[in-house]
Amino acid sequence: MKQENKSGPVSTQAASERDIDATTDVFVDEALLNDEARQPLSRRVSIPSSRINPYRMVIMLRLVILCLFLHYRITNPVPNAFALWLVSVICEIWFAMSWILDQFPKWFPVNRETYLDRLSLRYDREGEPSQLSAVDIFVSTVDPLKEPPLVTANTVLSIMAVDYPVDKVSCYVSDDGAAMLSFESLAETSEFTRKWVPFCKKYNIEPRAPEWYFALKIDYLKDKVHPSFVKDRRAMKREYEEFKIRINALVSKAQKVPEEGWVMQDGTPWPGNNTRDPGMIQVFLGQNGGLDAEGNELSRLVYVSREKRPGFQHHKKAGAMNALVRVSAVLTNGPFLSNLDCDHYINNSKALREAMCFLMDPNLGKQVCYVQFPQRFDGIDRNDRYANRNTVFFDINLRGLDGIQGPVYVGTGCVFNRTALYGYEPPVKPKHKNASVLSRLCGGSRKKDSKSKKDSDQKKSGKHSDIQP
Repeated sequence: MKQENKSGPVSTQAASERDIDATTDVFVDEALLNDEARQPLSRRVSIPSSRINPYRMVIMLRLVILCLFLHYRITNPVPNAFALWLVSVICEIWFAMSWILDQFPKWFPVNRETYLDRLSLRYDREGEPSQLSAVDIFVSTVDPLKEPPLVTANTVLSIMAVDYPVDKVSCYVSDDGAAMLSFESLAETSEFTRKWVPFCKKYNIEPRAPEWYFALKIDYLKDKVHPSFVKDRRAMKREYEEFKIRINALVSKAQKVPEEGWVMQDGTPWPGNNTRDPGMIQVFLGQNGGLDAEGNELSRLVYVSREKRPGFQHHKKAGAMNALVRVSAVLTNGPFLSNLDCDHYINNSKALREAMCFLMDPNLGKQVCYVQFPQRFDGIDRNDRYANRNTVFFDINLRGLDGIQGPVYVGTGCVFNRTALYGYEPPVKPKHKNASVLSRLCGGSRKKDSKSKKDSDQKKSGKHSDIQP
């Protein structure tokens, strides 16, 4: 095929042969594409024996030494201090059993490989509507004075700029504190999103949290051949600095709480002032009107503050997740859910695609409950003298558990299958032809004649409804 690019006369016979070869190549390419699309989206890779066997040998040697030590301790009691000897032997046996149990997850560690190209061939072909499943991402926060709004904003911005179809991603921010500062900060974040997202996707930058992207001490011109990149990067950095000034101004304003409580711009009291807050939902960005600076559609961004009642706890993460699951089921009902702490941003824009390689695999997907990503921390000293990276837990223990039955849920950075949480397939919201969903929720017009109403009442008289007001 490369020879066709060379200049020179071509005979009629040669041209006909070339056409036949080209046609054959098209068929071969399509066959290869179809075969590639049928391949598994992920692969389990065992640790090479040359690396894991020395560790196993050391563990077996330590186990033999431990058994000899316990045998010596048990067969040589101390008559003069029998009670103290007995307590010490019991403690030693207990610690020995704990150590043995701790070695089980490390015995069969595995790695996972994903094939993003196969995922694209199967569900996200260029020029065709994307078949990737929708993902609802939850971000939880409570007190904006203890959890800086700028940190939460960077988390939200990294979510809104992920490499995933925009109509398939929805970001829900839970504010259990019902703080007006969180609401106004998210409003500012939604405006900055219109500028930040197209910049990230145009130049394919990583990471997509602006605070950490601009703080990187690397050559940001590497692999960037676009002539306008330097100019646009300087302009975006200036925009982000102005955005930080606005957020910090809101934080300074929130330090002094008015005696009469917070008041919104239209003069009405902020609902969060009330100790019996009925709950708030505000859609900042969505499919209707959520466009970036270049006119492209943005992912949905929703603010949620659940109901508060005196005497009931409403500052716990589990309750916030339950509320977000219910709210997202009404608004988007994505088949997959993900949750992040407000200070954990997405450092890989293709993370959702990586998760879909497991959750949407035609063979493995129905057996996967969730996909857990490890946590990586910034701002740690080079030597990590206090073990803040948790390398043993994330890179050894979780890999070992994955080789046995699967890793544990660590509370953040996890993508769930909604069906696994519900226990059954989530209900599909019916499409109304005569009235919009909004009018139905708000009590839209439902005029019926008396006869149809009477027939409807007769049909419902012998049935029990699971839907409560």
